[in-house]
Amino acid sequence: MAYTDFRSHAELPTDPFTLGVASGDPTPDGFVLWTRLAPDPLVDEGTGGMPARDFKVKWQVSTDEKFSDIVASGAANATPKWGHSIHIEVDGLDSATEYYYRFRTGKWVSPVGRTRTTPTKNAKVDSLTMAFVSCNMYEHGYFNGYRYLAEEAPELILHLGDYTYEYGPNEYVAAGGNVRQHIGEQTFSLASYRRRQAQYKMDADLQAAHHAAPWVVVWDDHEVDNNWADEFYEKPEIPQPDFLERRENAFRAYYENMPLRRTSVPRGIDMQLYRRFSWGRLANFHMTDTRQYRDDQACGDGWKACREAYNPERSITGQEQEDWLIRGFHKSSARWDFLGNQVFFCQRDADRGPLKTGAMDVWDGYVASRNRIQQGWTDAGVRNAIVLTGDVHSAWAAELKEDYDNPDSKNVGVELVASSVSSAGNGADSIPEDNPFLKINPHVKFYNGQRGYVTTRITEEKMDVKFKVTPNVRTAETVIYTRQSYEIADGEHKLHETYRREVDKSKKLEKFDADDPTKGLEEDADDLVG
Repeated sequence: MAYTDFRSHAELPTDPFTLGVASGDPTPDGFVLWTRLAPDPLVDEGTGGMPARDFKVKWQVSTDEKFSDIVASGAANATPKWGHSIHIEVDGLDSATEYYYRFRTGKWVSPVGRTRTTPTKNAKVDSLTMAFVSCNMYEHGYFNGYRYLAEEAPELILHLGDYTYEYGPNEYVAAGGNVRQHIGEQTFSLASYRRRQAQYKMDADLQAAHHAAPWVVVWDDHEVDNNWADEFYEKPEIPQPDFLERRENAFRAYYENMPLRRTSVPRGIDMQLYRRFSWGRLANFHMTDTRQYRDDQACGDGWKACREAYNPERSITGQEQEDWLIRGFHKSSARWDFLGNQVFFCQRDADRGPLKTGAMDVWDGYVASRNRIQQGWTDAGVRNAIVLTGDVHSAWAAELKEDYDNPDSKNVGVELVASSVSSAGNGADSIPEDNPFLKINPHVKFYNGQRGYVTTRITEEKMDVKFKVTPNVRTAETVIYTRQSYEIADGEHKLHETYRREVDKSKKLEKFDADDPTKGLEEDADDLVG
């Protein structure tokens, strides 16, 4: 029902919509709308400067940006219990339709966001433009990539983890030094996680990307603690405040600041985050959680030649999520099935000899778990399996193999890895073929160490992939360009290069250590943090 009276029972003296608005988890008839009231976002108490009482927040959805055709509206209470956040689950709308939304409390009106519903499950869809991102470390650089992503206005954005970082000021320093600074010490309390989320949300470029399209989000490690695994924190030899209490605080703050449904409301130390979305008959998105249910990293974590990594009892997903995932593969009739995943999926051996040296925090530390998932989609007859990954602060593309030790074995899917938005600073360009990993692992086809994101256009016949680069994040001024692009034809499980930007050899290029391919990899930079 439309309304014109925006007045609230209580007035705030300054604008409470400093963190912007967002939408997410779209369905054929609706989506989640989010905002959080915070007139003073960075106060120590994590309250956002809000009084300790409820505030009425009104919302509207319209088919046009001027709100002359309002199709849904309502009101909800923003409460201190949930950090004065609002999660509106809108339904009853038309499928495959673009909408605009806004909030109001008292005299204050929020920015306008754009979102959309998905096509119905059995609808024939001509195309989908989808982008995916990960790893925005505030201290390491400006979020320039989000500004350009907002300008592209894809229909869907996936965030694959490390939306915030837990470190105190200058505890994790990028090459060349940090350019911004976290407010407050390392996050442990609910107040500190709320304030950290607010500091990131205040970034104008990040807000612009949220305002441009619906997001589907999953976490990785830094939303809680580097390399955490289920109920284990990274460095047990270094005592910290109760980790399960810390995990509960982090989960609560994450929910409060993301456009998530009530099915993801945290219950103590648990939070349901793996879930599934469809885009008509064109695509299914299986969004996974590889942190909350995993076994602890084998052999003490790090890069290891580790027998325990092959233990068939080990899992990175947990049994319940693994069963859910494989059931979804068997039920899928989509042309493309996407696995929204946090950490490197395919084998990435760092040893030129007979040993296998892999990163224990990724799927190489859970080999049997990876084999079961790959076999699951193969047995289910998934037509096009595409794994989407973040985490490693660099861009990669790989063909997934039935047997990674046999380069001639058949391809069973493709993995695409987005670089970070800002984590690890500028990085450097390189000649991909010089990277030792591409020589040791012939199924890995592309590497780039700069910042950026990935855009895709998906049709029934093919998927076009562009690795976008913002070469400078140390200032707010930069450019955007396509570093590499690929076409993945329906049913082929193969990367066809369609464009390669020539390397400017007059500029500093990333150098690799042929004897130690892991040297300098940004995913290991976190291990230097005390």
